[in-house]
Amino acid sequence: MTEMLHTFSNGFRVVTENMPGLESATVGIWVNAGGRHETTEQNGIAHFLEHMAFKGTHKRTALEIAEQIEDVGGYINAYTSKEVTAYYARVLKNDVNLALEVIGDIVLNPVFDEREIEVERGVILQEIGMSLDTPDDIIFDWLQASAYPNQPFGRTILGPSEKILHFTKGDLSNFIAQHYSPDRLILSAVGAVDHDQIVRLAEDIFGHLSRVDSVLTAPAKFSTGSKKVVKKLEQAHYALGFEGCGYKHDDFFAAQIFSSAFGGGMSSRLFQEVREKRGLCYSIFSQLGAYSDTGLMTIYAGTSEDSVKDLSDIIIDELKRASVDLSESEVTRARTQMKAGLLMGLESSSARAERLARLVGIWGKVPKLKETIEKIDHVGLDQVRNFSQELTLNKKVAMATYGPVKGSRSLQDIKDRLSQ
Repeated sequence: MTEMLHTFSNGFRVVTENMPGLESATVGIWVNAGGRHETTEQNGIAHFLEHMAFKGTHKRTALEIAEQIEDVGGYINAYTSKEVTAYYARVLKNDVNLALEVIGDIVLNPVFDEREIEVERGVILQEIGMSLDTPDDIIFDWLQASAYPNQPFGRTILGPSEKILHFTKGDLSNFIAQHYSPDRLILSAVGAVDHDQIVRLAEDIFGHLSRVDSVLTAPAKFSTGSKKVVKKLEQAHYALGFEGCGYKHDDFFAAQIFSSAFGGGMSSRLFQEVREKRGLCYSIFSQLGAYSDTGLMTIYAGTSEDSVKDLSDIIIDELKRASVDLSESEVTRARTQMKAGLLMGLESSSARAERLARLVGIWGKVPKLKETIEKIDHVGLDQVRNFSQELTLNKKVAMATYGPVKGSRSLQDIKDRLSQ
């Protein structure tokens, strides 16, 4: 299996990978524009636009979009993240051309019917309401806002209801005009695909597009903020965020390995100490989100009102201890988990398509898998411990708590304990 990359004169890129033996393929467009590319007044519009893409084009109604993919047994979907909006479909090999034509149509030719805008506005408001009613969902938005206040990177993907209520057809069209330049679009196709065939069809669909001037993206600036919302719930939801590192940082793999060793699985320190030994919670984990210029290591747990103070103290104590006595065996296990996760994900055409698109978006090429594995293997114990020590010494930490948390530790308490 060999990845192939082609770049058109207008900057539009096509990356493909044929997977022998597959009878299906995933094909999609990844746009290097997401929530962090919105202005304050646009907050939520990238996600709104993703919804509207399926509500009809100049060629197809919303029903026809769904029917043409599902009539051939396919599946079509989209998502919006901080830095990317993706539109993709999975179909059988004989229907790849159809899938690409439909994806191209919804990305380039949305009609933005006024009635459909109002219908989808209501749907998104319901989605926002559902998120607000889900404590272990909304707390991550609050943590993001506390870590990156008053800047695009800290705002929610869904946006606030008051903004959603006022978006117009013109607002949607303007966002496309600003950000859907061909040099920010990546077509990724994986599975039963032929590279030359994909390139020819992509030339017909996207080759005529003209570049537009890029809109500058504000750099993310981590801050040490906190948010506490006291509410009568069954559980106290607790989240800490530490400044991590971006994709291109030298410590990227060390950071990922540390997060996995510290709280990435049942054998991790957090799970063993907090849940298995002390029984203070059902769910506890750490994870590292990495982006183009920043990263956020998140520690989350749900516990009882009576245990939230002890939980907080133990997490900080374990974090400090790991920076000193994290073992070679823990690092080896985390490295192995990271490599296994990467390789297992490659068994899915959808995961491969997303991976290729993201790599091209970040690096402008597809680094060899062997190179990635080697970088993971080259991360040593000292490098992982050093990253952990940076977390505790810098004390760049944000916090969000929700539920029966009136007596929980303050952000200053957390910083003081890190210094002890």
